Amino acid sequence: MQRRVFVKSGALALVTLGLSPSFLRRTAFGMELAGAAKGKTLICLFQRGAADALNLVVPHGERAYYALRPSIAIPRPSLRAQGAAIDLDGFFGLHPALAPLKPLYDRNLLAPIHAVGSPSATRSHFDAQDYMETATPDRKSTPDGWLNRLLAVEGTCDECKAPSAFRGVAMSAQTPRSMQGAAETVAMNSIEQFTIRAAGGQAERLEALYRTGSADLVHGAGREMFEAVAMLRAANPQRYQPRNGAEYPRTDFGRRLLQIAQLVKANVGMEIAFADIGGWDTHVNQGGATGQLANRLDDFARSIAALVTDLGDKMEDVVILTMSEFGRMARENGNRGTDHGHAGAMFAIGSAVRGGKVHGRWPGLEREQLFEQRDLALTTDFRAVFSEIASGHLGASRLDAIFPGYGDRRSEWIGLL
Repeated sequence: MQRRVFVKSGALALVTLGLSPSFLRRTAFGMELAGAAKGKTLICLFQRGAADALNLVVPHGERAYYALRPSIAIPRPSLRAQGAAIDLDGFFGLHPALAPLKPLYDRNLLAPIHAVGSPSATRSHFDAQDYMETATPDRKSTPDGWLNRLLAVEGTCDECKAPSAFRGVAMSAQTPRSMQGAAETVAMNSIEQFTIRAAGGQAERLEALYRTGSADLVHGAGREMFEAVAMLRAANPQRYQPRNGAEYPRTDFGRRLLQIAQLVKANVGMEIAFADIGGWDTHVNQGGATGQLANRLDDFARSIAALVTDLGDKMEDVVILTMSEFGRMARENGNRGTDHGHAGAMFAIGSAVRGGKVHGRWPGLEREQLFEQRDLALTTDFRAVFSEIASGHLGASRLDAIFPGYGDRRSEWIGLL
């Protein structure tokens, strides 16, 4: 079987092409490779369902915020008010459930970005996610995702001297839209489930093929691949121990970020990592300082804080970027929730980030300042954030190819790095 045929086979999910068992052993136990090429990594975290930006990064200095949200607004910062916003700069504050992120802000590692998002006016989750993951608003025909294009074009990750099968890794059951395209990427639920997926008895027949004794590279690599998968199954990746006292929540999102930390520490040349977290579509009983949204934020914040703590000084080479397809309506609805809106909020985290300040121009929440008189208005195109990080952190020089129709608009960058 030719290597290319194996790669293109629709019945198989490629999981270990170019992979050596020694790499897998390092990954399984979170070991580090001395002398490995030093590269940069971007970790993208997608909040699917349209997170409510106004209750994540609370504009507590805005009078209209409290008028629009009589039952779900987060109280102004106060030592006496229970569940109050955590003040950042006298105007904005964090939702109290985001308290684990406040130390990162104080250390200038965390940069919230407000009133950011897609210029598309769609309020469809499916369309908005597609537009953001392809970085082509209002264009449904784009065949590939922006993260894949980032890997596919030259001029990225100049410090990565050797190509890696693990340049792009999604901790998800399926390859997300943003990572679909010409460049090879890997999607997996977890390291312990890292395996060969084949229909019927194809896996057994493939393994028999690889064990027939041929000494060529493909057969040798295939035999090692099956041995590596068996080894991983027996190795119990649960033996991995986070460092620096990091404690990940025992949730799917926490587990995914823990395993991204394992991959970063293994120094396998991973440039892009992706994970998502759902549950942000809060039309009914959203809650304020406690409740549905607060519970989701608790998992979100504790998982990210653990990842940063676990990575330690490796955050010098890592940027974490959060995103959601759009924000939510400024005024709460009759079900004490919020409906689909327009602009949202992002968080950028890392040593390279100009943290300790809230980025983006605040448009205000008075009726005449709202988008279509109902939503937080957009002042920063999400592609300005993506392209600044792609260029400044990963060294991308072909922004015209990565962001078709947008290109290199440095005048719109917000000074994030």
